[in-house]
Amino acid sequence: MGLADDLRSIRCGDVDDADATRDAVQYDASIFAARPEVVVAPTSSDEIGALVRYAAAHSGVSIVARGAGTDMSGGAIGESVILDMTRHLNRLLDVNRDEAVRGQQGSATVQPGMYYRDFERATLARGLQYPVYPASRDLCTVGGMVANNSAGERSLRYGQAVDWVRSCRAILADGNEYLFEPLDFGGVQLKMSRIGFEGDLYRALWKLVTEQREFLERYQPKVSKNASGYNLWRVWDGTTFDLTKLMVGSQGTLGVVTRVTLGLIRPPLHRRMVVVFLRDLPYVASVVDDLLQFQPESLESFDDKTLSFTVRFLPDFVRLMGASNIIALGLQFLPEAWMTVTGGLPKLVLMAEFSGDDEQEVTKRAEAALGALKRRHLKARLTEGPEESHKYWTIRRQSFNVLRHHTTGKRTVPFIDDIIVPVERMSEFLPKLYTLLEPYRLTLTVAGHAGNGNFHIIPLMDLADPNTKKTIVELSEKVYDLVLDHGGSITAEHNDGLIRGPWVRKQFGPKMYDLFRQVKQLFDPKGIFNPGKKIDVDREWALAHIRTN
Repeated sequence: MGLADDLRSIRCGDVDDADATRDAVQYDASIFAARPEVVVAPTSSDEIGALVRYAAAHSGVSIVARGAGTDMSGGAIGESVILDMTRHLNRLLDVNRDEAVRGQQGSATVQPGMYYRDFERATLARGLQYPVYPASRDLCTVGGMVANNSAGERSLRYGQAVDWVRSCRAILADGNEYLFEPLDFGGVQLKMSRIGFEGDLYRALWKLVTEQREFLERYQPKVSKNASGYNLWRVWDGTTFDLTKLMVGSQGTLGVVTRVTLGLIRPPLHRRMVVVFLRDLPYVASVVDDLLQFQPESLESFDDKTLSFTVRFLPDFVRLMGASNIIALGLQFLPEAWMTVTGGLPKLVLMAEFSGDDEQEVTKRAEAALGALKRRHLKARLTEGPEESHKYWTIRRQSFNVLRHHTTGKRTVPFIDDIIVPVERMSEFLPKLYTLLEPYRLTLTVAGHAGNGNFHIIPLMDLADPNTKKTIVELSEKVYDLVLDHGGSITAEHNDGLIRGPWVRKQFGPKMYDLFRQVKQLFDPKGIFNPGKKIDVDREWALAHIRTN
């Protein structure tokens, strides 16, 4: 009997080893490929537990939990068992309005395989929303967002997934399901008093985070978002012990999450946007600092290349905006077209969006921010209404996809796609970044969350070109050195996976890396959960599994 037959005999869910099924999940949104032996779609936690116990008893069997496959780091692929969470474990279990908890007005409990677009539609019907959705909001699952510690365009105000997960349930290495939630000291003591896997885990982790607390606080990345490593520094704050902080962002390397409870907000009723056109990068940090004084909800950016591509492929953007009056909509882009023709493109465009329930107050803050910029003689404007703001959001969100569809023989190659530096270091960092990238003559755009100092760089490259692998390794080394020299992190919201795993030790140093290894060993002593991701990544294996199409 083969693996698939074995798994059918233990009744761990729908078991499929057909070539077409295995082919369909050998890729995620990264540059890697790995074809699994079998795909399993569980219908319950009990079935996942049965699969975990089988993997623990059979050497060489590992489990990769997979949602929609939108992970850009290679975290959702593997060569053994792929656990398809979308087929059955895709339900919204409840939505509640709560008393305000840390700015949250409600909560929802959901299974990990539910697509975020469906989750959001259901919560909005109740007047609530999860606010830290990523750019892939129409494609990704809730479980993938939690696994990667995702964020997005509203992270300036709302943070990332780790700030919004109230509790979760997960199957651990013994095949049993456990609840993780914030605990006071008495709650931790109760957990540590238990006999068995759970008690052993809590005792070991309590010892680790309390004995190393000063070290963890000292070496926590000093940026507003971080998805690299394990969130050890957030487990114990002196009052609350919370292992959800470890599960969030762990990319399924510690266990299989079976349900999660998320905090929700009531979406603000009104928005106004200020757009700033910066000629020179050395001013960006001070301009961002000025804008932050007025508490924008979002502070996004895109560069001159993005603006140039927008004008070049203008019909695509007009169609994406979906208005009925195409001519009137096209006229909205005349200012950008004129800047392109006259050579007056700004080096960076900043979009500061202000929100709230009081329209007058929102407009007042936006106008005050605009006034501060005008006093500095900067070119800036207040958008006239939602349609014009939508234009800038379309440029920010869709420019790279449009460029990709107009390029033949190349594909998106995310490998330096999620760097972050402290906001105050942006002015010195960005010019050095562009100088570093220039010799490679890559087709790329630089966009991101300027209010966080977080930038996304995704070039178009030919993966069949033998020089591409060399460029990926060489440029990763250079860019990450530059990021770390400026006090940043190699990933803010896309996670480590295969693509950044080889640089996690450089990011944190040998002592912290050893603590990460201890965490992995405590949760997963036999290495069955998504092995070779985040830590102990085999760079040669990863390079050998770069896809060529």
